[in-house]
Amino acid sequence: MTTGRDVLRSAIAGQRKSVVAGAVLAAGHQGGEALVPVVIGVVLDRAVADSSVLTLLGWLAVLAVVFLVLSSSYRFGARAAERASERAAHEIRLAVSRRVLHPRGGVENGALAGELVSVGTSDARRVGMINAVLPFGVAALAGLVVSAVVLLRMSVPLGLLVLLGTPPLLFLAHLIGKPLEKRSEVEQERAAHASGVAADLVSGLRVLKGIGAEPAATARYRRTSRDSLRATIRAARAQAWHNGALLALTGIFIAIVALVGGSLAANGEISVGDLVAAVGLAQFLQTPFTIFAWVNGQLAQGRASAGRVAAVLSAPPAVPEGTGELPAPAAGGVELSAVSHGKLRELDLVVPPGELLGVVTADPATATDLLDCLGRFADPRSGAVRVDAVNLSTVDPDRVRDVVLVAAHDTDLFEGTVEENVRGGMPAVPDGVLTASAADEVAATLPSGTATAVTERGRSLSGGQRQRVALARALATETPVLVLHDPTTAVDTVTEARIAAGVAELRRNRTTIVVTTSPALLTVTDRVVLIEDGRVVAEGSHAELVRAEAAYRAAVLS
Repeated sequence: MTTGRDVLRSAIAGQRKSVVAGAVLAAGHQGGEALVPVVIGVVLDRAVADSSVLTLLGWLAVLAVVFLVLSSSYRFGARAAERASERAAHEIRLAVSRRVLHPRGGVENGALAGELVSVGTSDARRVGMINAVLPFGVAALAGLVVSAVVLLRMSVPLGLLVLLGTPPLLFLAHLIGKPLEKRSEVEQERAAHASGVAADLVSGLRVLKGIGAEPAATARYRRTSRDSLRATIRAARAQAWHNGALLALTGIFIAIVALVGGSLAANGEISVGDLVAAVGLAQFLQTPFTIFAWVNGQLAQGRASAGRVAAVLSAPPAVPEGTGELPAPAAGGVELSAVSHGKLRELDLVVPPGELLGVVTADPATATDLLDCLGRFADPRSGAVRVDAVNLSTVDPDRVRDVVLVAAHDTDLFEGTVEENVRGGMPAVPDGVLTASAADEVAATLPSGTATAVTERGRSLSGGQRQRVALARALATETPVLVLHDPTTAVDTVTEARIAAGVAELRRNRTTIVVTTSPALLTVTDRVVLIEDGRVVAEGSHAELVRAEAAYRAAVLS
């Protein structure tokens, strides 16, 4: 079974060629940087000491070639590393998007939409950065090796000092990075939560204004934002301590190298040129150790973000896979046998193929639980939901939703035109759909009709217009079983009556379940069932239930 960490490893390792190319080129840059003070030392020992102009010009040409090589290596190495980083981050973003949009669900449980967006953007970028920093880490190591080899040729004590002193320094850098890793994880969690709360509040801004809850919403976001700010400051403080501690350690180490080199020169064990080279190399060593500090910090943050991404990718699905098959074409018969799920209590319900059924419940949670079971967004705790005698829990959710479409009352629209929202992925809008949903009236009031652009989530339309366009989209699928949840709560009574008649006519001989308390919709149904305490307690026509059931009258006519 593929886990979230397997996906991350695959995304990062998939850019191995670019990472290796970047590492080789960046190593050439660092090796060239290390050779610069060595060449200068040679110039002092050979050209200046001998007063030879030709020798001086020759070594200056060598120095120019070194600069050309190291400059080109850096440019192309950085390009390869950045390519590997961006491609890995892109693969991770795609993996997160696929998991979030997977028909078996499960990721959205307990997570705000903004949090998932943060994982798919900020965290994915930080994980992808691993591919960007690894080549430079290898390059810094190459620079240390070149420096150590050169120093060994000059003096064994100097070379051994660098070779033996580097591993403990790297180990200390790893230990120093642990607090940064922990605080970076908390920082990302707080930032993601703040993004989720912000997205949640913005999407519900009209409702908040309508009930006068802006102060409470503002206070909530202010608390969340301050928590995020405090976590960010703690992470920044950890970053500062991390960088400062590493700079102090490397500064002490470089000072020791320079001190030993100066002592050897004073004793005549190395030449003046060697001393200049040793001092230059000691100064150069600041660069690879600075790179190590940066790499270590980025890896710490990348590990923290990788844990968050892996948690999303490894989230258990809401429903298991299925190998069963629904008949094609499906007749559309629906049966619920002793279904218990959430507020549902051993619910029994049979919907013959082609019936227009009304379902009334005063409890919104009961309606939600029923919709979840019909659309296989969740499997019942006990009992079975069958379509054409096939248990839906044995069928893959994708195939279930080809046959059973559950249209929630709060469905969002997307950016694009009205027609594109209704048509979805189909080549054309079926005849009668716009009329049945009263979306033709919406188009008539818009400047470009169905070609009018709709903004994000359909915010450029009124609530009633959005609802009619969303209903048209559901009707356009012509699915064998259509489940509608309160499709007319935002329209006036005249329009509601027109929609009720239109839906009944358009869906004739196709199974349609309308979960609603709207008298206009219930009037046109073939049959209505009343659910109380998770069970069907009464059934009949709308008129019969109005006369006979007080609970029905309270739910529908109040």
